[in-house]
Amino acid sequence: MKYICQCCGEEKEDWPAIAYSSPHPYMNLSDEELENSEITSDICIIRYSDETCYFIRVVLVQEVNESCQDLEYGVWVSLSEKSFNEYVENYDNKDFETVYFGWLCNNFPDYDFEDSIPTNVEVNNKVGRPFIFPNESHEHPFVHDFYNGISKEEAERRIKLVINW
Repeated sequence: MKYICQCCGEEKEDWPAIAYSSPHPYMNLSDEELENSEITSDICIIRYSDETCYFIRVVLVQEVNESCQDLEYGVWVSLSEKSFNEYVENYDNKDFETVYFGWLCNNFPDYDFEDSIPTNVEVNNKVGRPFIFPNESHEHPFVHDFYNGISKEEAERRIKLVINW
């Protein structure tokens, strides 16, 4: 969709969001684990033999330096059972707002995700899916890029990588 940008007055076309259809752990499940798990477009429950993991779909917005557009990601975070249940119970409650602790559960090209990244999950049902913000004190190249921005060229390269993945 093309439009005139209010920031610079130029004609723009929105970048597509980089969206993941499932949390990373879901992609590695055995057939038996898949049968015991469930996933929708907004929630995922993985039932392993020794534990159950809970995930919700969220939005992460990456600032793009010297650009009027930001790069959006549709990603998944894991929540505690208590937070997950509260989120599900209030899913249709437009007045529900809260903040949860969660762990980022998708891997992005060009980053090593040996350890998951801690995040704040900000829920405001009036605006749609929750937004996440990586814990600023967590030392990781992705967290650094999140808080310092990336170049327009880097954003476009990431989009092309995912589209052609």
